[in-house]
Formats: sequence, structure tokens, C-alpha cells
Amino acid sequence: MPRRILPRSLAGRTALVLLVGLILVQVAGLTIHALDRVDLQRFQQAREVSQRAFTLWRTMLATPHDRRGQVLADIELPPGLRAALDDEPSARPGYPPPPPPLVRLLRVEAIMSAPPRMRPREALISGGPRPGQMLASLRFPDGDWLNLRIELPPPRPWHSETFLFAFALMTLTAAALTIWAVRRMTRPVVALAAAADRLGRDVNAPPLPENGPSEVATAARAFNTMAERIRRFVGDRTQMVAAISHDLRTPITRLKLRAELLDDEEARRKILADLDEMEGMIAATLTFARDDAAAEPSVPLDLAALCRTVLDETADARPEAAEAIAYEGPEHLTITARPVALKRALANLVGNAVAYGGAARLWLDPPREGLVRLRIEDAGPGVPEDQLEQVFAPFRRLEASRNRETGGVGLGLPIARNILRAHGGDVVLRNLPRGGLAAEVTLPA
Repeated sequence: MPRRILPRSLAGRTALVLLVGLILVQVAGLTIHALDRVDLQRFQQAREVSQRAFTLWRTMLATPHDRRGQVLADIELPPGLRAALDDEPSARPGYPPPPPPLVRLLRVEAIMSAPPRMRPREALISGGPRPGQMLASLRFPDGDWLNLRIELPPPRPWHSETFLFAFALMTLTAAALTIWAVRRMTRPVVALAAAADRLGRDVNAPPLPENGPSEVATAARAFNTMAERIRRFVGDRTQMVAAISHDLRTPITRLKLRAELLDDEEARRKILADLDEMEGMIAATLTFARDDAAAEPSVPLDLAALCRTVLDETADARPEAAEAIAYEGPEHLTITARPVALKRALANLVGNAVAYGGAARLWLDPPREGLVRLRIEDAGPGVPEDQLEQVFAPFRRLEASRNRETGGVGLGLPIARNILRAHGGDVVLRNLPRGGLAAEVTLPA
């Protein structure tokens, strides 16, 4: 589950870590600020309630008995402090004890230690009917009681009504800046990944710009050096194979001329057949080694039309199997590819299906998840499961299911796979449950 929630890209994961860290830091800072504000509010409330309670007692004590009610009604008391003049005390010994913080808040001992003329005749304190309340009753010399009820209001950590809006705006702004900065910083990494993907499809892809931060420039320089070495290796290999092919054709030609001078007709025919086979193997090897697919430019092409063309040409070349060659799929499907190379890959797959399986049924599916899928099925004996991947090795032929009289030197499937992988796709072989073999091809949409 955590892997499903986490973003897949480096930029997304980096931005997520930074945003989570930013939120945690903000929450911690705001919590500390709120706690400090609550403590300050409590101190201010305690100080105000204590001072107003003393002031109220002294005012009522200095007011004649018949005017106390009117004076009390005119006095504005702070939140959390209520006062009333009664004949009986509201605080009674039977009530629960008052909360200690409220006892320290009112400081009844300070009232009782006042000068005799300011001291109440009697002072009672107790808890109120609800938790968090305190009742205090102070008796006047004439017998009346000043009943005080103290209940501090709940603290307000966020005094401003626009706090949540400001917090959300600040968080969104920080998130936007974080995402922008992370995407900008990881853009060279994305470019490096794209260049590596292009190199896998086209060895002659343009080099990566060597700019940006020092680490990115160093990575780009190393990548360009690697790509140049790969191109040099491929070029050297192609030149070596071409040179070997050229050097071998000269003695083969001499052998053909000498074979023509033989008097034995049967021996001459066999020698010439072997020499023709050698020439075919050399030509196929040179074709496999050349990098023709990478040199051809990619252009938009109709894959459906290309598939039908390959099938029609195969049917013309093998009239005996024309009834077993069929196409099923959309009328038109445009992709970007190298037409000549892709046609050659499909022709190799279709030719193998007809030559070794007696049929070629091609299914082309519409694009899905960024890929185009096509399947070529034959009606042959199939391939052993442990050989499905080995048949893509150069010069690999299965004698049990492949007739050498059909021609070829075992390079058709390797050439097809190289071309398809150069396009960013692939091909795999699968045995069909009802019999036969299926070549499943994928290409970028």
C-alpha cells in the first residue's frame, strides 16, 4: 500500500518529502505558538479576574447598603466573572472543592489578609455545580453576601478569524514553490532518462547538453562519452564484418571459377551449391551487423496498411499458402516508425510463420496504454518451451521443427527483434494451446 501511495517519479517523491517536512515544521511551530498564546491568555485572564474581584469587593464595601444593587448592575465585569448580592452564601461546605488553578487565581488569602476595614467578616469557597467552576462568598459587615462565580472561558489559540485562510494560503504558496523548484531541479534527470531511452532506440541519437549544476553536467558528460564509445564500437564491428565479408567473397569467387572447370558434374553442382550457401550466410551476417535501422528516419506511417502489404507480398511469393494468410484489425492505424526497417521485421515474422507453420494470421489491436500490439499466429508444431527465447540468438535453428530446405541461416528472428527493440518495442514467442506458435509484437503508439 505505501508503494501505491508514493509517487513513482523522483520529482514527486522529493516534493512529497519536502511538503510533509514543511507541514510538520509548520504544525510544530504553530503548536508552540498556540501553547504560548494560551499561557499568556490564562495569565491575562487571571490577572484581570483577580484585580476586578478585589476592585468589586472594595467598591461594594464602600457603597451604602441600599445602593449596592444599583452599583453592581452598572459595573461591567470581565468574561469568566459573575457577581450577585444575596442573603445567603452560594459557596457551601457540602459542594466539591474548587479547582486549584481557580483558587490560586482569586487568592482569597490575600483578601483575608487585607486591613481590618477591608477584610470580609467571612469568606467561603467551593466548587460549582459544573466542573471548572468556583464559587466564592464574601460577607459584608452588615450581613449581606457578595457571591462570586468564576469560570474562565475556553482559550482561543487563534485569535484572528482569518488565521485558517492565511495558513492555507501560506501552505499552498509554499507547496507551489516547492513543486516548481523540485521539478526544475529534477528536469536534468528527466532529460538524462529520455536520452538513455533514445540511445536504446537509436545509437546515433544527438548528445545530451552538458549544462546545469556541476553534478548534472558531469553525469551528462559521462553519458555522452558512453554513447560515443557505443557508436564507435558499433561502427568498428560493422567495418570489421564488412571487411571480412569483402575478403571472403574474393576466394569464394575463385573457388566458383575453379569449380566450373571440374569434369564431374555432380561434384561441380555440390561445390557450387555450398559456395552459394556460404555467400548467402555472409550476406545475411553483414545485413545483421549493419545498423541500417538506426540510419533510417522515423516518419508517420499506416501500420495497418503496412501489415496488409506484407501479407499480400508473402501470399504472392507463396501462392500455395495464400488461403492461410489473413489479416484482422483496424483499416488504418498511424504510428511513427522507420518504414523499411519495420517492414523487414514484419516480413521476417510472417515469412517464418508461413515457411515453418504453414499459415500466417495477423491480428492488430488498437493502441492501449501507450502500446500497439499485433500477433502473428501459424499452424505449425510450435517450439519447445525451453527454446522460446533461445531461437532469438543469431544462427540458432531448431532442426526438429525447422526444415533447412526452406533456406535461411537463423538470423530472421534476431534481425526482427533488433529492429523492433530499436523502435522501443519487442517481440516474444508463445505456444498456442490449440497448437501452433504466436509471435507477439509491441510497438510504441
